[in-house]
Amino acid sequence: MWYLYGLALLAGVANAIEPGQNATLAKATGQPMLAGIFCFVLAIVCLFGVMVVVRLRSQSTSEQATPVPWWAWPGGILGAAVVLAQLYVSEQIGAAPFLGCVITAGVVGSIALDHYGLVGFERHPVGRWRIAGGVLMLVGVALVAAF
Repeated sequence: MWYLYGLALLAGVANAIEPGQNATLAKATGQPMLAGIFCFVLAIVCLFGVMVVVRLRSQSTSEQATPVPWWAWPGGILGAAVVLAQLYVSEQIGAAPFLGCVITAGVVGSIALDHYGLVGFERHPVGRWRIAGGVLMLVGVALVAAF
């Protein structure tokens, strides 16, 4: 189970690097949308590769399939919004303020998602320590952006 936290930390490092890569590609090509499309095509190729490897190890069955809620399908739209923000915003405000805003908004938003048990998450009621953590994140990102 602890390895999952390591993978999450690696995803966080990748999350810090990706905006710079995408913004540099957009600037170098002079075509931010083309850069975004390239990023998504490469991501699709990577996902297909991982899918092939994973499917070789385990086969899913029709009994495992469950109905998919409507709100699960447009997740790619949110992914596109993140990439667009990377392409247009990260270079303008810098890596630390950009990631600080993204991560803080993610933490504060996830507190609300957990509290109400939305989009498939288990319900975890908000307590004063979670609120305090969210406030500290907001203060931290304000300091990073200001200095």
